[in-house]
Amino acid sequence: MNHRSLPALCAAFFVAALPVRAADPPAISPERIKADVTYLASDRLEGRAPGTRGEELATDHIAGEFKKAGLKPIGAAGTYLQPVPLVRVATSPKSTLRATKGNEAFDILCDEEFSGTSQTQTELEQFDAEVVFVGHGITAPEFDWDDYKGVDVKGKVVVLFTNEPPSDDPKFFGGKALTYYGRWTFKFEEAARRGAKACFIIHTNETAGYPYSVVRPLDGAQLKRDPNQPALAFAGWLSRKAGEKLLGLSGKTVDEALKAADTKGFKAFPLGANLKGNISTTVEKIVSNNVAGMVEGSDPVLKSEVVVFTAHWDHLGVGRAVVGDSIYNGAADNATGCALLLELARAWAAQNPKPKRSAIFLAVTAEEKGLLGSKYYAQNPIVPLGKTALNLNFDMILPLGVPESVSVTGADRTSVWPTVKSAAEKTKLEIEPDQRAHLGVFYRSDHFSMARAGVPAFSIGAGMKIKGKPADFARKAAQEFNDKAYHSPQDEVRPDWDFSGFVTLADFALGIARDVANADRLPTWNPGDEFRPAREKSGVK
Repeated sequence: MNHRSLPALCAAFFVAALPVRAADPPAISPERIKADVTYLASDRLEGRAPGTRGEELATDHIAGEFKKAGLKPIGAAGTYLQPVPLVRVATSPKSTLRATKGNEAFDILCDEEFSGTSQTQTELEQFDAEVVFVGHGITAPEFDWDDYKGVDVKGKVVVLFTNEPPSDDPKFFGGKALTYYGRWTFKFEEAARRGAKACFIIHTNETAGYPYSVVRPLDGAQLKRDPNQPALAFAGWLSRKAGEKLLGLSGKTVDEALKAADTKGFKAFPLGANLKGNISTTVEKIVSNNVAGMVEGSDPVLKSEVVVFTAHWDHLGVGRAVVGDSIYNGAADNATGCALLLELARAWAAQNPKPKRSAIFLAVTAEEKGLLGSKYYAQNPIVPLGKTALNLNFDMILPLGVPESVSVTGADRTSVWPTVKSAAEKTKLEIEPDQRAHLGVFYRSDHFSMARAGVPAFSIGAGMKIKGKPADFARKAAQEFNDKAYHSPQDEVRPDWDFSGFVTLADFALGIARDVANADRLPTWNPGDEFRPAREKSGVK
């Protein structure tokens, strides 16, 4: 028999008598994050388009990692999958669009000069209607702005610009920051509400913030149409070249029309022309999936409430070849956000003890088609939105090294703001103004679906200050990505990517989420915020 000495027994007793200290969560691993990005962005997954083999491989991987981390499946029938019914719509490249004014007529070429899809989810839409230029297509009574004032566009085709009137006044369209009025989705929604037959946005790199190639695809996905809601026979874009030709029928150039649209007192005017469209569409019902796992909280009462982490797993699939490559891998957009989501799930699940509230890790589908997966979740939440404390979202994080600043656009609009500032201080991060606020990035990712439903929500991204790099390093890298890789087959894993900064971002996000998960009250939007009424409607005051 092996006898232990008396000092050893005393030491063992002393250790056993000490109070149990919460174990530190496992260290965030840049290597694991890089491995997940590399797999999700590999050619094998063929660009991760919803409803494809690439989706199956992506969602299987995410669900498998959730299971390995110990997350509880909270999807349908005991799985990690929340089915999202979608309608895949694809405009035939043989569709036609013809402009006529008296004896003058010209064709606008499908794909090259116009793009988009029908919203009616029918196989053929035909129209021949008067064209009206409606500036930015905005009706905003609180800013005394109405581009539709004095004009009836029912049954007509409206042509407009994305974005909104420029402003330095925070009380007028949010100043330099774009409001939702400036987003292309609002333009289509408002045109449909006004009874327009079709809506075309004239594309410019400056107003959109990206090249025409980004909006050029003729295929998309939609949630099933509510027959009681208005829908456009065609919702699309015109290239600048096409815009010049069409506006030229009324003696205007694109620049002149944009200047007019930016001017207070703008009045819509007809172009004196008709647009005749023959739009042939392939319509197919598909089922895609969100992937959802939960880590239960430690408090017997508060565990019924949740913090939600989100990232979209989808990208654009296989499409038009660019430089000999047709697979739109989506490495930065958004294999990076998904990989960080997985690492956060591992870290959260390994905490002991767990935070008081539960946490849901949600990888959503069809972000690239209009935030459809997150919109569906907000309409069909697994945990009621009135019991959802916060949504932290991760989308398109370029792996450039260790950030010394962070972007959290919209966080200052919530009662979580003091917690965000405290977490930034602890992780030695400077909170910087959003460098892309003028492009409306707050309204371009999945947290917006949750915000619109009332849940305090924002995305976390690295800022422009990178440790050990020149002051303009991140800005140049982001611009190069936007110009050469965004929404193209060139968005692939690069050998010079440095994932070390994901540790800092993860620590920052976990700090915010833990504090919210342990807080006495559910957070909300600030008084007067556009999302505050929806929060109160869900039962949170």
